[in-house]
Amino acid sequence: MIRASDWNNRYGRPRRRRRRHGCLTRLVTTVVVLAVLVGFFWWQQNGLSSETLSVPAAPDGFAGTRIAVVSDLHGKEFGEDNERLLDYIRDLEPDCIAVVGDLLHEEAQLAMVPAVARGLAAIAPTYYVTGNHEWAAGVAPQLEELLTDYGVTVLSNEYVMLEQGGDRIALVGAEDPNGYADQPTVAQLLDQVRAEQGAVYTILLSHRNNHYAQYAEARADLTLSGHAHGGLIRLPGTDGLIGPKRELWPAYTAGLYDLDYGQMVVSRGLGNQFPCFRLFNRPDVPLVVLE
Repeated sequence: MIRASDWNNRYGRPRRRRRRHGCLTRLVTTVVVLAVLVGFFWWQQNGLSSETLSVPAAPDGFAGTRIAVVSDLHGKEFGEDNERLLDYIRDLEPDCIAVVGDLLHEEAQLAMVPAVARGLAAIAPTYYVTGNHEWAAGVAPQLEELLTDYGVTVLSNEYVMLEQGGDRIALVGAEDPNGYADQPTVAQLLDQVRAEQGAVYTILLSHRNNHYAQYAEARADLTLSGHAHGGLIRLPGTDGLIGPKRELWPAYTAGLYDLDYGQMVVSRGLGNQFPCFRLFNRPDVPLVVLE
């Protein structure tokens, strides 16, 4: 005869242990999955990336020139004083750096500008144009003065001539349309360059990617821009999910594009303005190589 205690010892207790073991397994699995998801999300917001974009048809004297495009930092800091970002850009070995707007979006973020400006200027000659957010925050003139003090060349509807190997390039900077009401258009800026310098290859720094038709009409040979943050969430086969005006399925948000005239490089940018986040779209510093 089998007693109840013997039955429990043989059959009841192992079942209870198995249930406890199963619960523990599920708990550990859940914790691991959550940790992986949190780590992946952090990496999407903070893991720096770059792609090399070869641009043909530049003057022969500038063949091999490397331009790092920095956009849409929005006051974000990659390590103390943005040292991680600066180290990353330094490792790209650029010959010059183009900062194409939205360095910040609120006045308090001016405090991080000296370290960024000083660090970039120490790597390579650095040129800056405003984005829409600097003007919206009411700090664009103050920011431009601060950048100049720390070694960055501000192109406020201006251009500089670069010379190398007997060839010339006009580097033209257009203020964002959020700026002064009476400022010249991009077409007027480039017409001024051609009137003063003759037929010359032009590289335009202008923040807004979605003004590509204006850049083509103005006959800019190469435009460097940002603004779209890569469409924030980049799904396979798309140019991003959300555009600068919160429109769905935007275009021209990342990489190199052939326009009706000339080409345009668009950076996916580095930071965001809360509550935006990135997915399959890590912070981006494209490297443009002239051929």
